[in-house]
Amino acid sequence: MSKRDYYEVLGIERGADQKEIKKAYRRLAQKYHPDRNPDDDTSAEKFREVSEAYEVLTDSEKRAAYDQFGHAGVDGQAGGGGFGGAGAGGFSDIFGDVFGDIFGGGGARRNPNAPQRGSDLRYNLELDLESAVAGTSVDIRVPRHIECERCDGDGAEPGSSKETCPTCNGMGQVRMQQGFFAVQQTCPTCHGSGQHIKVPCHKCNGEGRERETRTLSVKIPAGVDTGDRIRLNAEGEAGINGGPPGDLYVQVAIKPHHIFEREGRHLQCEVPINFVDATLGGELEVPTLDGRVKLKIPPETQTGKMFRLKGKGVKPVRGGPAGDLLCRVVVETPVKLSEEQKDLLRTFQDSLDGSNSHHSPKKSNFFDGVKKFFEDMKP
Repeated sequence: MSKRDYYEVLGIERGADQKEIKKAYRRLAQKYHPDRNPDDDTSAEKFREVSEAYEVLTDSEKRAAYDQFGHAGVDGQAGGGGFGGAGAGGFSDIFGDVFGDIFGGGGARRNPNAPQRGSDLRYNLELDLESAVAGTSVDIRVPRHIECERCDGDGAEPGSSKETCPTCNGMGQVRMQQGFFAVQQTCPTCHGSGQHIKVPCHKCNGEGRERETRTLSVKIPAGVDTGDRIRLNAEGEAGINGGPPGDLYVQVAIKPHHIFEREGRHLQCEVPINFVDATLGGELEVPTLDGRVKLKIPPETQTGKMFRLKGKGVKPVRGGPAGDLLCRVVVETPVKLSEEQKDLLRTFQDSLDGSNSHHSPKKSNFFDGVKKFFEDMKP
């Protein structure tokens, strides 16, 4: 299949300068990036085509050869970045240079002038249980790097341009030789880019990026739990050399609640009751996230008894039925009794003497077991 004209691929004129090429590439690369088009089988091929056009048109030698000879001038160049095979100049290496940190990269040395995706950012967000269960929207302030508006990320003061590095003559590497030994290392002046900014942008000091703190509104879906992440596309650090920005991940953590404990889709709480209600039975009001409900306590209820309220838990964020609310009864011992109340309890206790096995079976069984234990220890 014949290739499309590179200028047509990027939607630019043949006389476009580097800034116009970079802007066109950045817009199209973000549009066709496979991560943003998981259901479009053609996006990867379009992304490849855009990256290929950008790689040629931002290289002065390749662009000159392409302008004179078309695709024949750049296809099949040995080690020159051709797109015909899988060798040193094959597309796989270029693809790795353009977005190597996304797809693993190739084995070739990264081109320092190639677009690089911005770093992902993480924001730790603490929510109260009610907001996490019901869902909400929160505003967060995120410090990050964005592309410098003054120089459009170029790093050079408007009206000036990047020049060939005088130290390495545009090679990005310098060779140092002593006797029979030669060492090649990254150029200390241009740091491997092959280009030198004579007049750096005074706003970003030649970096091409500037710092800002941005306020973002984050929609929290109902049912999120500790450990869930919310991804905000393209809200991370700005890319380098026209690369796309990274993403922002909002990491959710649920604050401890003074009543409920969450276990997945279920909630738990302790319900204290007095020993009269536990003995005779009764009806209590217990809290849920939807309001108060009546809980019937049967007679002779013991501490630790668990009552299940169906559907009063959490509806999971990934779907499925709502969980339950598990209420654990705790029988509370009376405190700060008056002398009259103490006498009444002693009278009540006297009425139980001689029939503990009937009224307190657990206590009777326990002490019977203790007595047998000591008897079995006798020689």
